[in-house]
Amino acid sequence: MSMEINKVLGEMRALQARIAPAAGTGASMTAAGTAASAPASGLDFSALLKNSVDRIAGMQNAAKALAGAYEAGDRSVDLTQVMLETQKASLAFRAMTEVRNKLIDAYHEIMNMQV
Repeated sequence: MSMEINKVLGEMRALQARIAPAAGTGASMTAAGTAASAPASGLDFSALLKNSVDRIAGMQNAAKALAGAYEAGDRSVDLTQVMLETQKASLAFRAMTEVRNKLIDAYHEIMNMQV
């Protein structure tokens, strides 16, 4: 996992190095220049992050509801199903937490870069 983060950070440094000379010449970014750097899918980063958090919250709520149904004695809910859904929600939450931690580390590293 750290190798992938280091690769992304390396690419970010390379992009920064390419942009820095253009900024030094007084070239200004136009609306077309900023649009070219936007994601091709049309989603911005904050929307992608919000969708991911909402999806994980939905998984946790579904697992909690399934566990509640099992505890209430619903015969259509199997213990194996409850455990699997609970573990899926837990794993997704831990993965999201790790991604958050890596993003914060990347942010701190970018902020500590000398310009």
